[in-house]
This record gives sequence, structure tokens and C-alpha cells, in this order.
Amino acid sequence: MARIAGIDLPKNKRGVIGLTYIYGIGRSTSKKILNDSKIDENIKVQDWNDDQLSAIRNAINEIKTEGQLRSEIQLNIKRLMDIGCYRGIRHRSGLPLRGQHTKNNSRTRKGKRKTVANKKKVTK
Repeated sequence: MARIAGIDLPKNKRGVIGLTYIYGIGRSTSKKILNDSKIDENIKVQDWNDDQLSAIRNAINEIKTEGQLRSEIQLNIKRLMDIGCYRGIRHRSGLPLRGQHTKNNSRTRKGKRKTVANKKKVTK
């Protein structure tokens, strides 16, 4: 089993797909890594030899991945919240921040519905 950047890659997947299990590496980045390492992208992860693994590790070391990338993203969000810009306020209040409507949708960001009781009318 190949272990790169602290992640166990699935051995029965193709190389391009297997590399996407690492946070911060998508399909296009994984294709670029394999092309730079001169490895066919259709070879399965279990068929990589030690030289190929070391070439892939060297290529990935140049890219921000996993913990380093996660911490940078969290710091960016914290900076937005600290300066109090619109996006930071939306992050702070747990609302969508890219202009989506929130009257009916955005349940993923807002969480489960919280029912609010109606005011009772005063009877005379």
C-alpha cells in the first residue's frame, strides 16, 4: 500500500484517481504530477515501484497539501472574520457567503430547521 503525505492511497485505483485522495490534489494536479514523474496515469497504485513512489513524493513535496493547506485556509477564514468584512461576518454567523438566497434554501450552512412559534393574539 502506498503512503504519501500521511495518506494511505487505495491500491486498486488508477494512479490519477488514487492521488486525489490527498487533500489539495485534484484530477488536473494529479495528472500534472504523474506527467512530471514520467509515470503512465492508467497504472494502478499497487503496480508503482519504489522509484516511481519516490518521484511522486518529490513532486508532491513542492505542492501545499494536507495539514499545511488546511491550516492556511483556516487562517484565511480567521483573517476575514477578524477584519469584519462581509465574508467574515457570514462565516461568523454560519450563513452562505457567495450571494445565495437564504429564505428557503441553504440548509447545509444554517443547519436543521428551528421552528419559531407564532405570537398569540390577545383576545378581549
